[in-house]
Amino acid sequence: MAFDSWHAFLAMGGHAAYVWSAYGVTLLLLAGVGLHVRLERRQLWRRLQRQARREQRPVRRAQEGRSP
Repeated sequence: MAFDSWHAFLAMGGHAAYVWSAYGVTLLLLAGVGLHVRLERRQLWRRLQRQARREQRPVRRAQEGRSP
């Protein structure tokens, strides 16, 4: 569907409130999902680093001649 002008495009044939709010909500949800994924990934990475450090501690003590 072609529009005659930018104003007609922005008005969306009288349905601008619905169309642009739907686009806005969709973009907000996509941004929220992206942010959630980044935060979860960061949290998982930190948890894995802590776990790796915990698992290395007894090995170092045994190598140094100390008991765990």
